[in-house]
Amino acid sequence: MKIERVSHKPLAETVAGELAASLLNGSLTPGTQLPPERELIVKFGISRATLREALKMLEKHSLLESRPHVGWFAREVNESNLTRAKELAGRNGRQAESPARSEPPTSPIRVPIASDKPIRIPNLNKDRLGTFDFISWWDRDKVQNARVMVIGAGALGNEVIKNLALMGVGHIFIVDFDKIEMANLSRSVLFRETDSNRSKAEIAAARAKTVNPQVHVQYVNGDVTSKVGLGIFRRMDAVIGCLDNREARLAVNRFCYWINKPWVDGAIQELLGLVRVFVPGQGACYECTLTEQALRDLSLRYSCPLLARQNVLLGKVPTTPTIASIIGAMQSQEALKLINSMPVEPGKVTHFNGMVNEMHTTAYVPRDDCESHWTYGTITELPARAERTTLDDLLRIACADLGLNAVIELDQELVTKFECPNCKTVEEVLRPLGEVSLEAGHCPNCGILREAFLTHVITGEEKFLHRTLASVGVPPLHIIRAHNGEEYRFYELTGDLDQALHFHDFETRIGLEDKKEMRIRIKEAPLHIKDIKAAPVLRVGSGRIRLRDEK
Repeated sequence: MKIERVSHKPLAETVAGELAASLLNGSLTPGTQLPPERELIVKFGISRATLREALKMLEKHSLLESRPHVGWFAREVNESNLTRAKELAGRNGRQAESPARSEPPTSPIRVPIASDKPIRIPNLNKDRLGTFDFISWWDRDKVQNARVMVIGAGALGNEVIKNLALMGVGHIFIVDFDKIEMANLSRSVLFRETDSNRSKAEIAAARAKTVNPQVHVQYVNGDVTSKVGLGIFRRMDAVIGCLDNREARLAVNRFCYWINKPWVDGAIQELLGLVRVFVPGQGACYECTLTEQALRDLSLRYSCPLLARQNVLLGKVPTTPTIASIIGAMQSQEALKLINSMPVEPGKVTHFNGMVNEMHTTAYVPRDDCESHWTYGTITELPARAERTTLDDLLRIACADLGLNAVIELDQELVTKFECPNCKTVEEVLRPLGEVSLEAGHCPNCGILREAFLTHVITGEEKFLHRTLASVGVPPLHIIRAHNGEEYRFYELTGDLDQALHFHDFETRIGLEDKKEMRIRIKEAPLHIKDIKAAPVLRVGSGRIRLRDEK
């Protein structure tokens, strides 16, 4: 018996056909602005990624025009694009009706998701993921090619990582700065007694490979707020937060919003838990959910900056392995839906009460003045590396693009010096705030807490412009902001890509019991400083963002 491949038209092409038909029948006249993306998402019942793929398809064939920071506009259908417009509309099964007979829809149009997909008959004796092919909406290629970042490798993180590995999510990036202690063993399925005092991220990544050797893993033993570049977030399909403090959640929320990536948050305590999905531009974000009191508390905790890191390290939440399994499973499911372009409910929270086995979902209210609601414009990829590029190098590039009054904004504060109010001694520091302990802030002579001088703006007048970006806390593959008071530019340290994002950890299977180091060396591509200083060829042509006036 010969089995033919079943035709399966991409959903984006279906949406493009609907819009092309509207152009042909006159519903969309040349120069007309399309409704906002969030309205089109609701109208068609699709994801943001699918909608943008459809819009890009029409733009490619000169049927739509994108105006940065304004919206999408219909273009004139003429001899150059008429044939393609008819092809798209015809494939969608719609005829180009005359304007006189076309009527606006009375109800939202929901594009159906095709139930057919290429037939795959798995060998269940050899294919560990074979049964997933029986699920109508499961897209094996998408799942195996997906990149998911898991932030936090504690009780929740263990469950999420285990689930992602079992489902065959192809690339898992794990971040955690903590070490394993005996108390973790009561609720962390990936840890063993022999792992005591070892990196949570490292052990979780290694055990994910034992759960499913076919997945590719990478880990970072560090704080996500300062050790993971935005370029890594930019290349993820989904981010899952398994965190236990507001500071880290707020940082992840802003990182994801800046580079327009969805993330799934989870929280647990005893027998209680919650799950929520945040998608930039769709409903509330995490910062929108914080009460005024919570925002004041965060502000107070940072009023003495050296206490901030100390407070994060104190976070210990009592919980059970059962609630971690429940919430971790729900988070994994939401990430799987994002990977497969299935509908999610962004800006809503699902609470689970294990005491009475009740579950309910409510929606948050978006805040118009939320400080997290800012998405970066066009990103310039520089052949530069954090450990070799100096502040002066980057400032030269920014000045070439924005003028001589350009400045660089760092994501975290730099402690430039300590000054003792008692003995008046001054100590030069120049270290990121996250790397300065509370103990270091005390005067070695008087023992009292010294005043810390901070900055996060590089103007060109500093005496430390010769310092490398890495030495002042910029992580590899980061995206750095520069502005001139009116508009921004965004520069990615793309020279770090091969080293910062490779997913090659533990490719050689070695037993953890052997206590052997398992590392993959990445060959560094040479980068000369003359390449970095070639500012004129690195200018951004679009994507400008104007600064808000602070009142």
